[in-house]
Amino acid sequence: MLTVYGRATSSNVQLVMWAIGELGLAHERLDYGHVHGGLDTDAYRAMNPHALVPTLKDGDLVVWESCAILRYLAARYGSEAFWPAEPAARARVDMWAEWGKITLTTAFTVPIFWSRVRTAAADRDEAALTAAIARFETLLGRIEDQLGPNDYLCGADLSAADIVVGHLLYRWFDIDVPRTPRPVLEAYYRRLAARPAYREHVMVDYSVLRVEGA
Repeated sequence: MLTVYGRATSSNVQLVMWAIGELGLAHERLDYGHVHGGLDTDAYRAMNPHALVPTLKDGDLVVWESCAILRYLAARYGSEAFWPAEPAARARVDMWAEWGKITLTTAFTVPIFWSRVRTAAADRDEAALTAAIARFETLLGRIEDQLGPNDYLCGADLSAADIVVGHLLYRWFDIDVPRTPRPVLEAYYRRLAARPAYREHVMVDYSVLRVEGA
């Protein structure tokens, strides 16, 4: 059975847990990080020298970094649609997964989510938040262009790319910010939100992260 170390409210943990749920893998998740602590112990640092979440144990194997965990799980347990074996087909999925982690997540988590939820209004740079939302909207347009008539980013089936990109959309559509109407993206989000594993592992109450006055 897999063991995941990390709190349910961590978006990086949610990425991993959603993948585990989609792949139907037996697992346990242990609360580490934020209010739960446990990251600065010798035992945890022996698994993950960076003292961050998530960390995965699969038997004697330890893997850290959310997308490294995702690629491991996808390669070992995923279907052909989720993580293709053919290198060119896999690269297509991996490109969007990498873009989701490096570009999309960077544009959302700190400049938008942290600004709106984890920063008191009195301390918030509203001009910077407005500019960040505008930049993020541009990236959302690229997702819509990629989706086109397809249900998912790389075709008719959910893939690892959707895990990395799609887990951000719950918070994007849930937080109180102005959003440009995007029918294609909204339909994509509804498809994700209809998946049981998404509802269980991604649509998680994050009120514990909200600072007073945010």
